[in-house]
Amino acid sequence: MRRKSTGRSDTTNTSKPSAFQSPLFNFTTMAIFGGVLILGIGIGIAFSSTATFTPSNVASREYIDTKAPNPEICVQYGASAVVMDARLFVTFNPFNVYVAQPNMRPGCVLRQNNWAILEQRKLVNSEQERECKNRLNTFGYTGDLNGDKPDIRCIYQNEAAQNFFINQPGAIAPSQETQRF
Repeated sequence: MRRKSTGRSDTTNTSKPSAFQSPLFNFTTMAIFGGVLILGIGIGIAFSSTATFTPSNVASREYIDTKAPNPEICVQYGASAVVMDARLFVTFNPFNVYVAQPNMRPGCVLRQNNWAILEQRKLVNSEQERECKNRLNTFGYTGDLNGDKPDIRCIYQNEAAQNFFINQPGAIAPSQETQRF
């Protein structure tokens, strides 16, 4: 005599193993994938943040500092700069503005309390210094200070201009001492 089935299924486990239990995705494989991911991110960051030292791509402050005239004086007593000379032509009938190709070269902006460097080398006189100080300006120059003829000018700090790189998410604000020359 046979027994009648009660409708219960066999109690043995016939289900397939989960994806994490298969030999394809064990913990060693997951650790290797994680390591490769982190290594890839690290290499990507390294490639994207390296400074290029070619004239075609000026991507770092350090590069500009090394190319400034008299870099040791400029960094110690002021700030390196990129000087742009451009000529504008304005016509009035009809009204148009034309811009010539700008000339860009390395330069330096001195802090007001370091003007003695220029006066000691007899590159500016006390009259020029007084005129520049009365207008709350400072001196900037291009060319070697030890050379024949550096181009030294009284320049105005435009406080209305904004640096749109500052106050962006993730940006670090510069120290207060570098804000006013």
